[in-house]
Amino acid sequence: MARSHYLDRAATAVNEVADGLVGLHASDPVTVYLSLRARVQGFVIADLETALYDDRSLVRMLGMRRTMFVVPTDLAAVMDASCTKALGPPQRRLLTRMLEEQDVAGDGLGWLERVESETLAALTACGEATLAELKKEIPELGLTLRYGNRQKWAGEFGLGTRVLFLLATDARVIRGRPLGSWKSSLYRWAPTAAWIGRPLEALDEKAASIDLVNRWLRSYGPGTFTDLKWWTGWTVTKTRATLAAAGAIEVQLDEGTGYMPADGPDTPPDTGSWVALLPGLDPSVMGWKERRWLLGEHEPALFDRNGNAGASAWVDGRIVGAWAQRPDGEIVLHLVEDVGADATAALEAEAAHLSAWLGPERVKPRFRTPLDKQLTG
Repeated sequence: MARSHYLDRAATAVNEVADGLVGLHASDPVTVYLSLRARVQGFVIADLETALYDDRSLVRMLGMRRTMFVVPTDLAAVMDASCTKALGPPQRRLLTRMLEEQDVAGDGLGWLERVESETLAALTACGEATLAELKKEIPELGLTLRYGNRQKWAGEFGLGTRVLFLLATDARVIRGRPLGSWKSSLYRWAPTAAWIGRPLEALDEKAASIDLVNRWLRSYGPGTFTDLKWWTGWTVTKTRATLAAAGAIEVQLDEGTGYMPADGPDTPPDTGSWVALLPGLDPSVMGWKERRWLLGEHEPALFDRNGNAGASAWVDGRIVGAWAQRPDGEIVLHLVEDVGADATAALEAEAAHLSAWLGPERVKPRFRTPLDKQLTG
């Protein structure tokens, strides 16, 4: 794991890590930066911003499990064909029906296609814009629809968010530079072709799915069928068929049958003992569904109720605790098992390095776990 997940800090560039980990989890924007800090020697915030907003060799988009990832543009095309495009049609049908049922439009599909076209035209004219700015040009984006009928969970959602979601799943628009700092999740939007200089490459869905599985197997194998199905968000049928088409090799794990890539496992040199402090939602935590082998009995303390991983402390490929930043900037550790004096000292040294790297910056996890609450109050 140290070598295949770059936790030996052997990576030399942000794109190398984003590609090798099959994307960096980006639901919380802070995660991407802290995941790279743990893997790229000498990493600074500007390294990622240059790749995302100047070179545009990395992009931020929805992919597996309807989750946002930062990926290289070639992987973006694979993710788009194998996962993202399938997200749009059911949501388009649902939105069309709601538009008609709530008397926004007699022809819901026609209304939606017109508003999408106007939104894309507005973005093309201005280059990039926030949703708030687009609403000034296209008032329909400010409308709301009701959901839930009279249920306790009933509410409203904005049409603008759904329209941009559908345009994004069609790869027609993409998230650009955020407003505010590197910790902000309020993004500007831009036409995809203008942002990266060309449309995303149109790939065959089956071939792209095989490619995605092989990437996951190389980075996260051995893994189980359950792991892969969860990570991709695919159906049982698609997962089974794609594993077979990829020619994955079956191996025996404590959990049962696992899979490795068809060309077999690499045998990297021993990196020796190592430690790491990884952020919440880091790929090395979220790469599998069945995590007992790296978590032991500690999942309830380290994950929230929705399965989101918190910030974690690692020793030699196992999660042994959590970390958090207090309001005064101190990085504090909580170990859930005895790892010995040497590993504890190494984790404390890593905490000091992380604190120095953050400097005056303060980071708060988007999803709070029991241990995070315990550490920060």
